[in-house]
Amino acid sequence: MINEGEQFPEFSLPDQNGEVVTFDILKGKELVFYFYPKDDTTGCTIEACEFRDILPSIPNATVIGVSPDNSRSHRKFADKYNLSFTLLADTNQELCRAVGVWVEKSMYGKKYMGVERTTIIVDASGNVAKVFNKVKPQGHASEVRTIVEQLGR
Repeated sequence: MINEGEQFPEFSLPDQNGEVVTFDILKGKELVFYFYPKDDTTGCTIEACEFRDILPSIPNATVIGVSPDNSRSHRKFADKYNLSFTLLADTNQELCRAVGVWVEKSMYGKKYMGVERTTIIVDASGNVAKVFNKVKPQGHASEVRTIVEQLGR
């Protein structure tokens, strides 16, 4: 798992529109990367909609959702819930692996690999300012806003 103080890794991934987004394009801003397992599932929808609703109150940060779903799935998810922020398609789990959120999980005794719901706040210099592990979707966006506000002071 990536640690606070470390440099966030470089990446080049398509967004929900199929346009390539790189870390270089985003540098210089405070960034909120939230990693989630799957588009249009209960917990992921709650988390995405909370970020959508709280986004206007954290204008000094850019919110970016990341999951292994493809751009088409992200586009449908964004349209269905009127999501106004970037969703990155990490279909080969490159970024998820680089930050350590691609982990072995277990459900009903069956083991599989998947995304551990995690949020990483990155400062304008590209360093990890805060890591939230094993996030509970409900209320998390407010928690993130508080940290971003503290960083902006």
